[in-house]
Amino acid sequence: MEALTARVTLDEHATVTGWNDGAERLLGYPAEEMVGRPAAGLLAEEPAGRDLPPLAALPGWHGTLALRHRAGRRLTARVLAHHRTARDGSRDWLLVSAVPGSQGSQGSRPGPEDEALMWRGLMQSPSCATSVYDTDLRYRRSSRAAQRALGLSEEEVRGLRMTDVVPTPVSEAVERRMRLALETGEPQYVENHARAPGEAREHAWSVHLYRVEDPDDGRVLGVAATGHDVTDQYWARKRLQLIAAASSRIGSTLDVTRTAQELADVAVPDLADFVSVDLLTSFEESQEEAVAGDGVSLALRRVAHQSVLPGVPEAVLALGEVDEYPEGSPPVESLRSGSALLRQVSLSALPAWVAGDELRTARIRDFGFHSVMAVPLSARGTTLGVAIFARHRRPEPFEQDDLVLAEELAARAAVCIDNARRYTRARGTAVTLQRSLLPQRLPEQSAVEVASRYLPAGARAGVGGDWFDVIPLSGARVALVVGDVVGHGIHASATMGRLRTAVRTLADIDLPPDELLTHLDDLVGRLATEAEAAGHGATTGDVGATCLYAVYDPVSRRCALARAGHPPPALVRPDGAVELLDLPAGPPLGLGGLPFEAVEFELPEGSVLALYTDGLLDTRTRRAEDGVSRLCRSLAEPAGSLDALCDTVLGGMLPHRPADDVALLVARTRGLDASRVAIWDVRPDPAAVAETRKNVIARLEAWGLTDAAFVTELIVSELVTNAIRHAEPPVQLRLIHDRALICEVSDASSTAPHMRRARTYDEGGRGLLLVAQLTERWGTRPGTKGGKTIWAEQSV
Repeated sequence: MEALTARVTLDEHATVTGWNDGAERLLGYPAEEMVGRPAAGLLAEEPAGRDLPPLAALPGWHGTLALRHRAGRRLTARVLAHHRTARDGSRDWLLVSAVPGSQGSQGSRPGPEDEALMWRGLMQSPSCATSVYDTDLRYRRSSRAAQRALGLSEEEVRGLRMTDVVPTPVSEAVERRMRLALETGEPQYVENHARAPGEAREHAWSVHLYRVEDPDDGRVLGVAATGHDVTDQYWARKRLQLIAAASSRIGSTLDVTRTAQELADVAVPDLADFVSVDLLTSFEESQEEAVAGDGVSLALRRVAHQSVLPGVPEAVLALGEVDEYPEGSPPVESLRSGSALLRQVSLSALPAWVAGDELRTARIRDFGFHSVMAVPLSARGTTLGVAIFARHRRPEPFEQDDLVLAEELAARAAVCIDNARRYTRARGTAVTLQRSLLPQRLPEQSAVEVASRYLPAGARAGVGGDWFDVIPLSGARVALVVGDVVGHGIHASATMGRLRTAVRTLADIDLPPDELLTHLDDLVGRLATEAEAAGHGATTGDVGATCLYAVYDPVSRRCALARAGHPPPALVRPDGAVELLDLPAGPPLGLGGLPFEAVEFELPEGSVLALYTDGLLDTRTRRAEDGVSRLCRSLAEPAGSLDALCDTVLGGMLPHRPADDVALLVARTRGLDASRVAIWDVRPDPAAVAETRKNVIARLEAWGLTDAAFVTELIVSELVTNAIRHAEPPVQLRLIHDRALICEVSDASSTAPHMRRARTYDEGGRGLLLVAQLTERWGTRPGTKGGKTIWAEQSV
């Protein structure tokens, strides 16, 4: 197969260093005659100057050369030349050409076989960059989009393999998948990142590979590749991931230097090749004065830096050193204006402020800096310093989206740094911290109508750790949670935030209430152990919490609840009757080793569920029984809305400022009409998939959702097929028309994919990846009676 391509290598002096059998077949010279000889002797005529530009600085070249065969005849060959760098730093040229007269090299005009191959390939592929190959994996035809991606015309690549055209490890991996698709008939999927010839920016590609067959006799014609350029989506996803990482990694402590270093660590290498964080020297004295006016240099102290290179060799300052930045430099300009800026750097046109600095000039020259962003670190109206982001290894310059991302990272870091500086004002920020950890706006969902109140305790007691939350779940369900952390102050607020985050995380994987409280109990136990090991005088009993967790399903109108040492919820039925739900108390969180028990109730539509913390009962000044009686009377009073009901309850229960924090969450249940839910039992037979699709399409037409029919049909096909092939019966499909269109497939198998992105979890092929790409979100949850349910939501 290799002989179908003539492959010749030349050193930088155009001397032949490599000669394969394909080259001998093309020109007649054996390798022993050619290695060591000048390549110019092979030319039948000198190429025109416009056809052969200066090659020393080019990454590659392609064109037509007139060559002289060993027998003396003249022949014309299309040549691709790649300028390569070896691991030892030496440079050479790789020349490739298709050998005429062999399969895959039939000349510049495609034959009838090529036309059939191209027709089949295009007819079986979506509208995207498409190329078709013969059974030897040689280019035969390609779409215009594919030609644009390669930077080469169809005639210039016909007869060559992908590894000839783009000799990179990425191409080798794609060819292996192509061979697999050709041999097995199983479609293959590849996500890769490659830089097209002549372009500086790397592109992300989503590539599907599939075998092309003759429909009449089943003869294998070749393999087709269809690629989608998903660069914008890829970088948008990377930026979102970076922001998510920053939210958890930046500000882990109240230490200024560590917070600045966390900013640098987060940004390298995903955003920049080098990052430095410098703070104003006035910051050290906790001054809040404005940046000095124009014409005055600024003194900045280096507190953190990071690089893609070990040892951060690009830095001109060591950690802790102070430097005077002159007027016109990016740090000074960004600090003066209070805005982020982006600059391109060129050795041929260095800015004036660098030209006089020999050390910075040397760094720019030695490492090849070409793009810089300067972002001021400002928080709460105070300018703290500046963060510098630079690139020298990645060839693509910063873009406007990168500047926005850098501003987001800097803003997060600045807040954390300012929190550390204001640590002595801890109590003033504790209330703000507490409220920021509570839901700022309750999410929109259809299962319940909700209203809430939070009242901090009096100044003497300090801010506590009460919280509440409303969490939309899969299948149109909703979780309601109220909790109370032992103690007051920043420690209690921080513990509350960790527990609330943990509850949302556990709810996201659809754990039943009793299992969720078990995991939460383990977390509180670990927090208590950490507090005791920290040596701050805390004991295990000083870290604890109570919690009530409820899950309501508007389809079945049933609510499952479990509590861990928390006051029981109150239920107001539609007729106005009030009762406390009889739930097993369960131990408070943090004791460990004791079970929690969930109880399920059927709630009539229009019932009001009231969840609260013990501060509402005011047990410090009266008996708990008296507080419960007053609560029931308050809930029974008529109210025009849930907000009015909250005010009525607080007014009746707490005429004065509460001695403890109070969290109150009331929810009026709704029911989802049966006409908006469709359920089918699916036979464990692959033939049942087609029937299921027809049923789904009919129901979507009845709901007026024909626009969603195509995507829903694909989702149903993938999920039902996977359940039939890989799971256990019975298999059931459920469609729910709520704010979103929800598709659920349940089976009796306990094996379920974990909740993570489909591109890194490939279950049985491309099914979950396809579902993830077509839906708003998807996931799995355990079944109430065993098995599992895989669900997917579409926006309608």
